[in-house]
Amino acid sequence: MKQVAVISGKGGTGKTTFSATIHTLEGGVIADCDVDAPNLHILLNPRILKAEDFIATKKAEIVQEKCSGCGLCYELCRFGAISEEDGYFVDEKKCEGCAFCFNVCPEKAIEMRDVKTGDIYFSKTQWGYFVHARLKPGEENTGRLVTEVKNRAKKVADENGSDFLIVDAAPGVGCPVMASLTGVDAAIIVTEPTASGLSDMMRVLELCKHFRIKPFVVVNKYDLNEDATLKIEEYCLENGIEFAGRVPFDEKIPEQIANLTFPFSGKAAEKMVECWKKVKEVL
Repeated sequence: MKQVAVISGKGGTGKTTFSATIHTLEGGVIADCDVDAPNLHILLNPRILKAEDFIATKKAEIVQEKCSGCGLCYELCRFGAISEEDGYFVDEKKCEGCAFCFNVCPEKAIEMRDVKTGDIYFSKTQWGYFVHARLKPGEENTGRLVTEVKNRAKKVADENGSDFLIVDAAPGVGCPVMASLTGVDAAIIVTEPTASGLSDMMRVLELCKHFRIKPFVVVNKYDLNEDATLKIEEYCLENGIEFAGRVPFDEKIPEQIANLTFPFSGKAAEKMVECWKKVKEVL
């Protein structure tokens, strides 16, 4: 089984559109590792088979029976997470789980308890299996949740004998992207024909080099700026990077997304298929 991540240096390049198109061709298993703002489920319209709680954080809770009302926790909390209303209580939304109040409480009346920080879903689409997740607003441990999603997706892919595990990564080069790239065999970088698109692509290429992952580059909406597209192709040629192809701008794609018409059709969709076929040939 090959693990292929679809990544981009910024949001809005068409990464998820490309990932969804690959899933319709290959079936197997796909994972949405953009857990902060997941949107692949909107296109794939999956049937959820199972949901699990994701617990990765401990937060303070005051045991009222033990609390003497000294107010030390209220005075020392730097996040304003302790409220005073007929006693002292912890505001879970403000608590950062630093455990300072837990350590200083003279009555040992504060406990650090596990809290749910998100959900992990096992789903089935028309073309195969889909593992995705959603982090609760304001919560952290994004990288850990991404790792959980990937591990579960890999297990499903192994059990079903899939040829490919497609990973729709988060945009950028931060912790969620690094977690998405761990263990993958290749990365398809979807970029756009602008100066910032080239710069963002170069940052992602450095990340692939660090993890020793074979990169492929796809320029989406290439015909909006063919000079910039040429610069991206030249950079790939000069640096020995596989150029998978160009995808033209197609007004049908945003229309189909707006109407939830999927799989996509039209000239852009056809070119995405060609790009994926080239990646498969090299792999």
